[in-house]
Formats: sequence, C-alpha cells, structure tokens
Amino acid sequence: MLEDCSGRYAPHEWAAVAIAACRRHKADRNNGGAMVEATIRALDHGVSFKAVHASRGKVVRAEPIAALYEQRKVHHVGGFDVLEDQMCAFTSDFDRGKVGYSPDRVDALVWALTELSGPQNIIIRQELLI
Repeated sequence: MLEDCSGRYAPHEWAAVAIAACRRHKADRNNGGAMVEATIRALDHGVSFKAVHASRGKVVRAEPIAALYEQRKVHHVGGFDVLEDQMCAFTSDFDRGKVGYSPDRVDALVWALTELSGPQNIIIRQELLI
C-alpha cells in the first residue's frame, strides 16, 4: 500500500485524482464499474481499465485480505490514519447504518489487494493497482 487517495470528489475530480495516482505510481490499470470507466475515459481515453463487479459482501471480500495481513504479507509504506482507523473498526458485525459511514477506503484496499494477490495470494509484484 503506497497511497490512500480516498476522498469526496465530484466525478471529474475523482477521475483526475485516480488518473494522477495511476501515473504517479506507474499503475497498469484502474478498477471500477461502467460509470467509473466512462468518467475516467472522458478525461483520458488511454488509461488502462478493468471492470469489477461485487458478487459478495464487503466482509466476505475482506476475509482473504485480512488473512494476508495476519501472515504479514502486506505492508503499508507510510501512515494512513483514516484508512487504518477504518480497518480497525471493520469487523464481521460492522453495521454502516450504526456507525454512520461506509468502509469505502477499506473496500478499495480490498479490491486492489485482491487483484494484486491473484490466485496464489502473492502480493509482491512490480505493478501497483490504484
């Protein structure tokens, strides 16, 4: 984990933030759905993109990634206070209605690490997914 670019942005703003992060970290692609792709392509048609679709809940998606953390296969370069606070609060009984927010940063991290870990759960790779 090199950077947390999460925030509240207008569509063209978050697309610009994502594209800048992809360039900054020499990422090979950006993940998201059809709306994400259309918004990013409106600013830069050449950005590599992979569509993803959630078929499981956030807690279930996060379980294999939590195991990688427990095995010390994931390392954060620097401190990410807001993300790490979300990670600590994100338990199997997490209720975003009760806490008043969605674990958006955790979910973005889970998607990225799931993509990077692949079927063998190998995290160390040359490319970075933003």
